[in-house]
Amino acid sequence: MESHQILFYIALMLISARLFAELARKFNAPTIIGELGAGIVLGPTLLGWVEPNEVLRLLAEIGIILLLFEVGLETDLEKLIKAGPRAVVLALMGFVVPFGLGFAVSYFVFALPVLVALFIGGTLTATSIGVTVRILAGLGRHNSSEGQIVLGAAVIDDVLGVLLLAVLYEFVTIGSVSAGNVGSIILFVCLFFFLAPIFAKLVSCQIRRYNNLSDMPGLIPVMLVALVLIMASFAHEVGAPELLGGFAAGIALSRRFFLPFAAALKTDDEFTRRIGDEMRPIIQLFTPLFFVMVGLSLDLSAVDWSSSFIWAFSLSLIAVAILGKLVGGWLLPEPFHRRTVIGMAMVPRGEVGLIFAELGRTAGILVNEVYAGLIIVIAYTTLFAPFWIKWYYHQHGEKITND
Repeated sequence: MESHQILFYIALMLISARLFAELARKFNAPTIIGELGAGIVLGPTLLGWVEPNEVLRLLAEIGIILLLFEVGLETDLEKLIKAGPRAVVLALMGFVVPFGLGFAVSYFVFALPVLVALFIGGTLTATSIGVTVRILAGLGRHNSSEGQIVLGAAVIDDVLGVLLLAVLYEFVTIGSVSAGNVGSIILFVCLFFFLAPIFAKLVSCQIRRYNNLSDMPGLIPVMLVALVLIMASFAHEVGAPELLGGFAAGIALSRRFFLPFAAALKTDDEFTRRIGDEMRPIIQLFTPLFFVMVGLSLDLSAVDWSSSFIWAFSLSLIAVAILGKLVGGWLLPEPFHRRTVIGMAMVPRGEVGLIFAELGRTAGILVNEVYAGLIIVIAYTTLFAPFWIKWYYHQHGEKITND
């Protein structure tokens, strides 16, 4: 593809994302719906004006990495740690239950092969941390107690999803699974989560020092974008999702981050505020590209809407996809309304589900009808979850907050 075409696509995506987000807000809908809708309109589902390619996917990846950096920057680490046990329970149940139900429905009800059923179950374990965070941020609830539980669980879910994807991919390519390979990935991911924030904190102290010495503008955003991208690259190298590198960098630079063994590196609130102010325009530029790309990837025109199998299959999996995440929320020791909204916030599959489905399709495991059914499930949970969550907060927001 010619460079001028890619430039035009980027401009079209940015303008459409903004226009559709403004339109969504005018109708009192979450702005993320507008950005996802822009991708559906521009992509193969409707107009077919923009064709996803590697350049656009890379820009979208940068968008989600920077979004997670902002989330980490605004996260209260103490609250996140307190939410840890609940987040682990939510993540494990939100992983095991959809996987088991998805496999059972695919294998026993629709008589699909074992490997196909495993891929379907794996797709249903996903939670789109980007979509979920954007929904809660739009409602001003990302720093609430339920928001911290969901954030922690979504991070764990992403790691579990990567591990499952690695296991399934290894099984497809070589016909067996090595416990050593899986164990090494788990070890490296744990080391990354422990060491990455410390590394980012040390680097940020040097950035702050040189910023005080330099009289040239722009040092903070340039160096921080570089730091975030380096962290994302490190995350990929150890087997973790790239976006978790951005999250680790944001956590390290947040107001609440501390290093017990290095009191001299205590947080400078003014520097943290400047980071947020100077990084926000860059984040707001790249983030919409990610959500438009999710919409572009949902090719609903490829679905044979007259197929009885697709309707039965997709509706069954939609029920599994929603119930599987709600169960995880209901098992938490929280008031009922808070448990419910926590489960609802874990429902969007978004880009993580698309990665699973696409891998299964390109590997020749998922035939067109099965792939189309999964696309319907991913589209439904991604596009409608923001409406359910906003409605639920509108109806029960006081009980969620005060219970």
